[in-house]
Amino acid sequence: MQKAFADELDYHIYTRGNNPTVEILRKKIAALEKTEDALITGSGAAAIATAMIANIQAGDHVICVQKPYSWTYKLISQVLNKFGVTYDFVDGRDIENIMQAYRHNTKVLYLESPNTLTFELQDLDACQKWAKENGVITMIDNSHCSPLYQNPADFGIDIILHSATKYINGHSDVVAGAICASRSMIKKIFEESYMVLGTIISPHDAGLLLRGLRTFSLRVEKSNQTALQLCEFLSCHPKIEEVIYPFHHSFPQYELAHKQMRGAGGLVTIKLKSADKAGVFRFIQKIQYFLKAVSWGGYESLMMPSIVFHDIPGKPDSPIHWSYVRLYCGLEDYEILENDLSQALESI
Repeated sequence: MQKAFADELDYHIYTRGNNPTVEILRKKIAALEKTEDALITGSGAAAIATAMIANIQAGDHVICVQKPYSWTYKLISQVLNKFGVTYDFVDGRDIENIMQAYRHNTKVLYLESPNTLTFELQDLDACQKWAKENGVITMIDNSHCSPLYQNPADFGIDIILHSATKYINGHSDVVAGAICASRSMIKKIFEESYMVLGTIISPHDAGLLLRGLRTFSLRVEKSNQTALQLCEFLSCHPKIEEVIYPFHHSFPQYELAHKQMRGAGGLVTIKLKSADKAGVFRFIQKIQYFLKAVSWGGYESLMMPSIVFHDIPGKPDSPIHWSYVRLYCGLEDYEILENDLSQALESI
């Protein structure tokens, strides 16, 4: 028992720290991400906060890509800032912007490639080389690509984060997160924030994630294939102003996408050619098979319209224009999804 208390990361003394089922899941996800170890948390937001809190202190500075996941933005700009951590949100498409934001107390460079909703990329190799030269820890949210289509560890990124709720789970019934890194970094995070915050998932939920991993590649490949087909259809449609997908030839960073990604998964963002918000609402209301819901990675195709983040009393409008809609391509037959979009677009 004394040995177990001295090393709770490797012993099964209390489920909040480690347990046999979660340990199996840690090993599998670390193997997928090509890292030495991993930790599993109760959500993607918990993974981000746990990793960040373990690596910064009052007086430090964080550089983060602009328009990140909303809870990442709140963590950096509201929670950490309250404790004396300063920050800059920058356009990460050009590493010069990151370099210009650097300060003597910069501790973390936080990446999200592809970025939320509009899918901007960062050059991972260039970012990690600059960061190592300046003693900055690199973190990345890799939920969009999943370990199937991108391994940031190949480019030297220090900490890889996931909302395991998405592709890794794949069944829309578990909320979870993952932190992947070197053995020493995982031990540091485990001891400094993971145990204190109590962010572990239950053995039951870990078992459901292990179930999801058994069909992981099949599911993500299907979503990726459908997304590519939809891009070709939508890019030629007269009611679509723009299609955003890293593996579509119109994407501005198409070459970089192919350099560091093996696929782009099932997320596609479209900009509707509508003169007013009423046209967007008509389109949304006509949709039948794309559920209006957050998240992605499960069987059902989903829709996240940016317009829902506009005109909310007491809150500023989203920086994303109201005519953008993010689609997640699920596992339904392609023809069902194309027909659904086609009939809804007629309402604009």
